[in-house]
Amino acid sequence: MEAKTKVLIVGVNLNHDPEFENGLLELENLARACDMEVVGIETQNLSQVNTGVYVGKGKVEEIKALAHMLEAEMVIFNQSLSPMQLRNLNQIIERSVIDRTSLILEIFSRRARTKEAKIQVETARLQYELPRLAGIGEMLSRQGGGSGGGFANKGAGEKKLELDRRKIRHRISELKKELKEVEQNRETKRKRRITRGIPQLALVGYTNAGKSTLMNALLDSYAPEDEGEEKTEDKKVFVKDMLFATLDTTVRKIRLPDRQEFLLSDTVGFVSRLPHNLVESFRSTLEEVRYADLLLEVVDYSDPNYEEQMKVTADTLKELGAGDIPCIHVYNKCDLLEEKDPERMLAELPKTGDHCIYMAAGKGIGLSELADMIGRQLAGDDVECQMLIPYTEGSLVAYFNENALVRETEYLAEGTRLVMRCKLPDLQKYKKYVL
Repeated sequence: MEAKTKVLIVGVNLNHDPEFENGLLELENLARACDMEVVGIETQNLSQVNTGVYVGKGKVEEIKALAHMLEAEMVIFNQSLSPMQLRNLNQIIERSVIDRTSLILEIFSRRARTKEAKIQVETARLQYELPRLAGIGEMLSRQGGGSGGGFANKGAGEKKLELDRRKIRHRISELKKELKEVEQNRETKRKRRITRGIPQLALVGYTNAGKSTLMNALLDSYAPEDEGEEKTEDKKVFVKDMLFATLDTTVRKIRLPDRQEFLLSDTVGFVSRLPHNLVESFRSTLEEVRYADLLLEVVDYSDPNYEEQMKVTADTLKELGAGDIPCIHVYNKCDLLEEKDPERMLAELPKTGDHCIYMAAGKGIGLSELADMIGRQLAGDDVECQMLIPYTEGSLVAYFNENALVRETEYLAEGTRLVMRCKLPDLQKYKKYVL
């Protein structure tokens, strides 16, 4: 078994930030999600950051000594560091120093599976690295030297730096072209789904809240197994108890007991301070939620910080232009409250409320109740009815098969009997055929 990289975590509490401890705990989980071993945590309270090394100068020496004592191979700062701060800290601490943004980029890089995800992650990483090449050229110039000093001649390092920058910019340009092609394919598929008229739902929420677990549970219970369909097991998505276990958007068809069908998409999870470059690179993937008729926001209710995580989700949805889409709040992992937070334990599960449900997807608790909620939400103003349509009006039967949820069709001597759920205006328009 390959040894894990030992890391020292550094957090700076600026002006008594109330979310400081939560952010530090999340950074630990991010490090573990990247197969790292956290061997120590060092913190400092500051009213303002040091522009040169972020922390106080004395603290840098403490961090260096602690990293050496704990045999930490890497130091991870919980804040985003400027190129100059990164350069200075690496030189002083004499260990590899990265920041929160770099760590998240590394996780995304490891998790990317599809061509689209790989392009998105590489683009974000290169955009992050481009300004951080500064300073490398200076060091190389001192090593390579110049014929006259000053600005008269560029040293070898400066030439190398400019070459690297051009290469990165060129690669970013290539990746954006590739991504545009992939996005066009995604847009074509999206338009095709919209044209088919099947309602679209999207799973959203904080990373590791249980979105993929919920999708798999719904597939177990409600995946259509029509001829030509994949087996349910083949439709399932990867699930693991870690941050950002899945990055790739997956779309699956669900058929409820009342024969109502919808397409369910599982999107990448959100996290506080998600790097801007990643949000921009994954925008085309995340924008799946903008086209949803209904959102299922999955919340890890066993997490003491679930309210803050819901705020991050709400802010991200608003940024994506999906803040006004109808939503069912799925409070998940309620079965873990007994162990994690007994004071918030619920008397019984599942428990439903107005546009919300408390359940445990991993144990299959609350699935039927959630299915009922989804069905009612999608039905909206639709009404249940029976019609007897004369054979001379065959086009009307085709219309209802396309625009209503037909549950039963029976061919009688007088015509075609349909048992269905249809739009109220259609019921009123064709009321003469109602039984």
